[in-house]
This record gives sequence, structure tokens and C-alpha cells, in this order.
Amino acid sequence: MTIDLEALYIDLHRHPELSFQETRTAGVVTRELEGLGLDYVEGLGKTGVATSIVNGPGPVVWLRADMDALPVEEQTGLAYASTARGTDPSGLEVPVMHACGHDMHVTALLGALERLVATKDEWSGTIVAVFQPAEEYGAGSQAMIADGVLEKFPKPDIVLGQHLTPLPAGVIGVRPGTQMAASDGLSVLLHGRGGHGSRPHATIDPVVMAAATVMRLQTVVSREVDPREMAVVTVGSIHAGLKNNIIPAEAKLELSLRYPDDAARADVMARVERIVRAEAAASGAEHEPVITVDHSLPPTINDRGATARLTAAFDRAFGAGTVIDPGMFTGSEDVSWFARESGAPLVFWFWGGLDPQTYADAVARGTVNEDIPTNHSPFFAPILHPTIERGVDALVVAAREFLAGA
Repeated sequence: MTIDLEALYIDLHRHPELSFQETRTAGVVTRELEGLGLDYVEGLGKTGVATSIVNGPGPVVWLRADMDALPVEEQTGLAYASTARGTDPSGLEVPVMHACGHDMHVTALLGALERLVATKDEWSGTIVAVFQPAEEYGAGSQAMIADGVLEKFPKPDIVLGQHLTPLPAGVIGVRPGTQMAASDGLSVLLHGRGGHGSRPHATIDPVVMAAATVMRLQTVVSREVDPREMAVVTVGSIHAGLKNNIIPAEAKLELSLRYPDDAARADVMARVERIVRAEAAASGAEHEPVITVDHSLPPTINDRGATARLTAAFDRAFGAGTVIDPGMFTGSEDVSWFARESGAPLVFWFWGGLDPQTYADAVARGTVNEDIPTNHSPFFAPILHPTIERGVDALVVAAREFLAGA
């Protein structure tokens, strides 16, 4: 059996599923694993799948791909664009799109497994392939760990993973040390005193309180963090009220915070909490705001020795200059929990999916930010070739580098 990777990718792209709802995607994965003659365990972390190839003595290499999509309405205009709808955790019906490339991640890992099965006479060791749910919630890897993936499969000697990004197709981006930022998702509930919109003096208006809080939070990075350091404070949503003549009793903010390390995390979190509480007090709130950490992700830190070794392997396989240092990404990932919980080193890299000429033209015009859709954009759409091939090849090269030779 030969997997038609282009058809597989298009199918996954047409049928995206939200976090912890990836039942169809998991079914596609298990179907292909069965075709490769591989046993698997499904239902790990609700919808995750894992399989292994045990091929004699040698290191244990884990390869990971995430499967979930986003509540985004696709605007790419592709013939295979998603028109899917889903239900988010609040019960709201939302559009769904693979706006972050996880469909390409699954495709590449299945293609790599096919190649590794076909070349078992050339390597020795054990490969564990993990198809993870709910990366976009920052919760899928820990859910799989809680369901025993580290006990049901051989523990890794190294964890490897990759992510599609808006670089030219063929380019690989990887760096030693911190590759992606740590992050926290916060919910902030501000308590006011509701009443009639015509009598604001008899209320404590949480909408005004929220507005003041949002504006003051912008000063954390601009005025309190050293300009030479990295930090992000984003208020991604604000919810309050149901009618124009009713002052509500509460308002809710949802924040995304990002930083390079634990020290910066503690500093930014303390400043955010200080501002939230101070603005509530300034508004005369009768109850303290409630601050809840919805998720917390550590920084994605690449092992320096393993990264140097893999960079050299990529250079040999794809040619010098293929690998670049993309700098630290302010986005976050939950792949590192597999490495942290097992005590194994991690190497996590990016690979490009854009038409090289389109990218070069945007660079020449100085319009990369305007003309090149990024991950999570409704216009995010990798070219199929050579993106699929490079994704497969990169995983195979990486796995073979850390397995034993035949």
C-alpha cells in the first residue's frame, strides 16, 4: 500500500475538527496505520492515537504531530477549502479551519512512518509516533500523559517534532535553546454592581472597569518590561452585558501572556495581577476580581547538543543553507511536556510552506507582514509541493539520525 499523501492532506483540510473533537481525524490516522500493518492505541487523551515500530535494539525516538483545528472561517478560496462547522466548549456553533497546519503535520508523520516501515532493514531501534489532540488548548499532551502514553509505550531517548510556518517551502528553521515562548491563558472576572443604564451613579460599572483595565495592561510591556527583553500581554476577548440600557454586574476578560522563561513569567504575572486589582479598587468594586489560569505552557527548549547534531544532518540531506535560525517564536506549544515528563531531550523545528517566489517578492517589497498570511489567519494555505515532501523527509532524516544504523 502506498499512501496518497496529497489526497490525504486535502481530505484532512476539508474536514477539520476542534480540540478534543478529532474523532474523524483519529479514524483517518488509524485507517492508515492499519494499512501499514501497525498496531496502535486510540482514545489517549480522549482522541489521541499512538503507535510504535519496534525494530531491534537501539534508541527510542518519539515523533509527534498534533491534529486539531481552529474556530476560524476559511477565506483561502481553495477548491478544497473547509466549510465545516463545529461546537465550541461554550456551546456556540463556529466555523472550523486548519489555519495552523496541523493537517500537514498529520500528513507528514504518516508519510514518514510509511518510509520508515519500508526501510526497516536500514535502521535499528524503536519509533513511537504520537498523534496528539488539543494542542490549540495547550492541553492535549498532558491529557495523553494522564492516560498513560508514557507507560503504554517505551519512554523516549529523544522527542522530535515539527511545525509548519510561513517560510519558503524547503526551508527549515531551528535554533538551540528556547525555540518558543512560555505562555499562560488567564480569565479575569471583574465584579461590579448592575443597574439601569439611566442611573450609572447607583451602579459600579464593570464595562468601564474592564476598559480601564485593558488600557492599563498595555503599559506592562511598553513601560515595565526592559525593552531588551521579550514579553507579550494580549487581551483577546472581552464580554459584558446583554442590552444597551442595562449596566451589567460583571465583565470578563481573557488574556494571553507570553515570556521566555520562568523568571519573566513571575514578573509579568505579578504586574498583570497588580493592575487588575488596582483598577477594580479604583472603580470602587465591592468584591475582588477573580483571576483564573486556564492553561500554562512551559517554554519549548531545544537540547543544544541534539539540535546541533540534527542541524548537521539536515544540511547533509538538503544542502547547506537550507537550515536557518528563525529566532525565538513568541507562539507557544505543548509538545515539550512529553520531553519534560520523560526526562528526554527535545528538538522541535519549523518547516516552510510558502511559494518561494511569493515570499521573495514580499520581502523585496517590504510587505511580508501585510502579504504573507501567518498561522491562525483565515488565508493561511501552504502550497502542497514540496511542502508535503519536505515535511516527510525532515521527520525521516531526524528519526534516522537518532536511531541506530543497520
